[in-house]
Amino acid sequence: MPRKPKTIPGPSRLSKILANLKKGPHPQLSAVTGLKLTLAFRNDHFGARHFVKEDLPRIRYANPDLNIKVTKLRKTPEERWDPEMQVELRDGTIRTVNMQGKWSSAIFEELMEMGGGDAWQKWKEDRIVAGLPITAPTPLIHPGKTGAAAVLP
Repeated sequence: MPRKPKTIPGPSRLSKILANLKKGPHPQLSAVTGLKLTLAFRNDHFGARHFVKEDLPRIRYANPDLNIKVTKLRKTPEERWDPEMQVELRDGTIRTVNMQGKWSSAIFEELMEMGGGDAWQKWKEDRIVAGLPITAPTPLIHPGKTGAAAVLP
């Protein structure tokens, strides 16, 4: 018979993932039918890559019928091209978002402005009235430093 642990176990890995998928704001994109992202495979386009890792799973969870295509291309240091996201709206128009030099939270906010609808506008109003940021920015671990050194442990 196995021993009983003396401490209460913390939340499971699955419950942490589910909590992340359900955290606010709820990314319901009612006016969007498809997303197409093009970005570098590595060593560049940091905000876009972070958006794909952190925010895109939440968007997929909230919008299971949304057509999402992510293209990660190899990029040499000599090449100069910007990451972009093409947003296809319900009315058939396609808007292009340049993601170069933007934080993932800024990309998320720009996407929600295009297709978030009334729920997104209500979320923004509530956050502004409460004096809180619209989306939670990445906290700085080392406030005296800049760039990746400020965010990485």
